[in-house]
Amino acid sequence: MSRQDALKQRAQSVFPRGIYGHLGTRAMPENFPQFFTSAKGVRMTDVDGKEYIDYMCAYGLNLFGYGDEEINNAFVEQMRKTDTLTGVSPVMVEFAERFTGIVSHADWAVFVKNGTDATTLGAMIARAHTKREKIIIAEGAYHGMAAWSSASPGVTAGEKAGRISCTYNDVESLERAVMEAGDDLAAIFATPFKHDVFIDQAEPDPIYARRARDLCDKTGALLVVDDVRAGFKLARDCSWSVVGVEPDLSAWGKCIANGHPISALLGSDTAREAAAKVRYTGSFWFQSGPMAAGLVTLDRIMNTPYLENIQSLGHSLREGMAKVAQKNGVGLRQTGPVTMAMFLFDDDPDLRKGYRFCAEMVSRGVYMHPFHNMFISDALTLDDVVQTLDAADEAFRALAAAELAPNTRLAALTA
Repeated sequence: MSRQDALKQRAQSVFPRGIYGHLGTRAMPENFPQFFTSAKGVRMTDVDGKEYIDYMCAYGLNLFGYGDEEINNAFVEQMRKTDTLTGVSPVMVEFAERFTGIVSHADWAVFVKNGTDATTLGAMIARAHTKREKIIIAEGAYHGMAAWSSASPGVTAGEKAGRISCTYNDVESLERAVMEAGDDLAAIFATPFKHDVFIDQAEPDPIYARRARDLCDKTGALLVVDDVRAGFKLARDCSWSVVGVEPDLSAWGKCIANGHPISALLGSDTAREAAAKVRYTGSFWFQSGPMAAGLVTLDRIMNTPYLENIQSLGHSLREGMAKVAQKNGVGLRQTGPVTMAMFLFDDDPDLRKGYRFCAEMVSRGVYMHPFHNMFISDALTLDDVVQTLDAADEAFRALAAAELAPNTRLAALTA
């Protein structure tokens, strides 16, 4: 038995889901690794010594590569001075000043740990500001695992009562949702683009985004952009700056300290009074090590061509994938921004093609995902892209020749 298999077996006893992690390896192709011992740049090494080019980047945490020395050294140096105390470190003020200086709509910041913390705080502030309850969320959108936003078992009807659904990019659907909320609309939540799992991604329609802003202005509700996943991967600002729309609140996380544990809610002065009144805290929210790492990360964001680099690499990957898929007679669909691409296959309702392709890729040292958008890191190189495309050529050839059985792995997500 490999070390990977042995650890998976041991995990069955000590974790409720058996194999533990993002979306659960239990729902991934059977040969996917779950346990890793090291990582550098865009490459991870698993417990059996196998190396992978990682296109998930820890689900978006890793913008400048794993093990970045400058960012990690800032974290370690701050940890040696102090980390979590009864009070806070001065680095917290500096990080807030730097962050609000970058994001155009932001006048203040609250630092938290997880994306769910940030979006939940945004919902609380919107409700405190408006003294209303209803929050509009696009159907299928993910805003964290708190009861107010989650569809998980264990969430009560009462906890779901404040949510109203609309269809992303559908102005008439959004307007109907606002009418349904009536005088009780607290906020419209929006993802930077439609990045739901299992489906083709969709860029934001500027008309939809502007209408969301107009409706919030008209009703007094707050517009909240959830930038936890896409923040700084589309723009050096809030992601809806690309369509010329500024929110009242924006939620951030994942890459703002290149994977060190910190998230944030940023807000405009419109919501400052409500933000000052809402009660919120967390035992580790004031940890200063991640803030020091965040200062270096934000400096890179503002003073290096990282964004142009990941866009260029994303274009190279997309163009190359299209060519090798066509060469092998495989119908590949690539949607979403080039920095956060989704790969799906034509005529593949149960994702059996996507699963087989990803299984073939991981066996060749490339970690891709069959139903979640992926990420481009600034640590990726053209040589990595070439290696990926060589692996994809072989994987597409194997896929085209395979007789595929129905995919039963997805059932693990709801089991």
